[in-house]
Amino acid sequence: MLMNGKWVADWQPVQAKDEKGGFVRQTSSFRNWVTPDGSAGPTGDGGFAAERDRYHLYVALICPWASRTLIGRKLKKLEDVVSVSVVEPALTDEGWRFGDYPGSDHDKLNGATHLHEIYTRADPATSGRATVPVLWDKKRGTIVNNESADILRMLNSSFGELADDTFDLYPENLREEIDALNARVYPKLNNGVYRAGFATTQVAYKEAFNDVFTMLDELEHRLGDGCGYLFGDQLTEADVRLFVTLVRFDVAYHALFKCNLRRISDYPALSAYQARILAIPGVRETVSIDHIKRGYYSIKALNPTGIVPVGPELPVALMDTAK
Repeated sequence: MLMNGKWVADWQPVQAKDEKGGFVRQTSSFRNWVTPDGSAGPTGDGGFAAERDRYHLYVALICPWASRTLIGRKLKKLEDVVSVSVVEPALTDEGWRFGDYPGSDHDKLNGATHLHEIYTRADPATSGRATVPVLWDKKRGTIVNNESADILRMLNSSFGELADDTFDLYPENLREEIDALNARVYPKLNNGVYRAGFATTQVAYKEAFNDVFTMLDELEHRLGDGCGYLFGDQLTEADVRLFVTLVRFDVAYHALFKCNLRRISDYPALSAYQARILAIPGVRETVSIDHIKRGYYSIKALNPTGIVPVGPELPVALMDTAK
């Protein structure tokens, strides 16, 4: 991780633990907002006005948090407004790296080899892990924000006429309900799989494991009445946040993170829901099963041999990228 702008140790997935030995996720450190007129957003400073080709996303296709933002960019048709660079899937001793792996990019914007160089370019004294996604401001040469939930909302509502209005992922009439559901799904499922996978005690693992499957069972029941999405027929950010976890579950979390009670393919309603979202134009392009498998199985603390499993068998819609 970075300490005062210097890389000081090999990358480790667990940087902090609670009193039970449970995984504690790092808090995002850059929290400015793009706004239509450049005024300050809910957090951080102002000065980041929405403009075509001013902002750039650094992402990893293995990462669910980064994939939230890629889906938002696709749904709002911002591909010609916000550019993207994809890091290689395998985690190195210096974290995320740019390179030649199929589907990855070199950093043509800043000439970095590793993502942590982007962080120190923005703040030479920064400390912590260099995480994705990163929203970069080309004009000011700095990081706007590295919190995926913030970036997803910016992509949804901050770019005005530059964005397509077919989808409103955070409609005003549903905001309270969306926030309430996010607040439950995130700790139990989105981050729950990580709490299980990176637990350092049996107690912490079992607690996370129970949370994961309690939430999956609840969501299966919620979607079992045939409704299209979590809030009926309207796709929202809650669906995007759930989908990115579901699509990684059977190929990574089930085995590697020891979330092995059931697979998503064992849940009829969740499987159908995943397929519906995958079929939305643009979403499929954000999913690379190859990157997901190669990335997660590169975590030495969990898979020291680096062997990537051939399976599991996947739905036909996903098979074209599975290797």
